[in-house]
Amino acid sequence: MLKLIGVLLIVFGLVALAVGGFSYTRREKVLDIGPLQATTEKHETVPIAPIVGVTAVVAGIALVVVGSKARA
Repeated sequence: MLKLIGVLLIVFGLVALAVGGFSYTRREKVLDIGPLQATTEKHETVPIAPIVGVTAVVAGIALVVVGSKARA
């Protein structure tokens, strides 16, 4: 089980380092007067700090090593 979590952390960390963040679109209603409605779309980006990716990779490697030693 530790090895699986470790591998998942390594994959997440490498993806976080490669991508650097994710974007999403949020719709917001700006006007609502009877049958008249107006909305706007806001594109927002959430950055992922490189230290998060590095930490996930290091923690994943540690869990894989500990999981391997626990079975031996």
